[in-house]
Amino acid sequence: MPACGSSTATTSWPTTCGTRSPDLAVMPEKSLCAGDARVIAASEAELVGEIVSPATANNDRIHKLAGYARAGVPLYLLIDGLAPGGPTVTLHSEPEGDTYRSLREARFGDPVALPAPFTCTLHTSEFPEA
Repeated sequence: MPACGSSTATTSWPTTCGTRSPDLAVMPEKSLCAGDARVIAASEAELVGEIVSPATANNDRIHKLAGYARAGVPLYLLIDGLAPGGPTVTLHSEPEGDTYRSLREARFGDPVALPAPFTCTLHTSEFPEA
């Protein structure tokens, strides 16, 4: 993490959604070093992730997904140990309006390859099941 970075950031966008504090936000270093790094426009995010809990399931699966898509966040990673069909990781991409045109779903234990600008694979084998 760069010296000017922040371990806690809030993304914001101009809708009735107000501000969001994602569980994970990957931002370019230039965004973290410019101005107030605690509040960063959602459009600056390269990836945003949420970990579903019983208290946040509806918000993470529906409302945050729509808000991040509207804000133009290119990748939304949803880690859902409570999914009805079993624990899954879903990578949403290609935002359009209030949804994403593409998604890749993997079960806990399966690797998830992240697209550009990332050159890595998310290993989910140690994700705990609910």
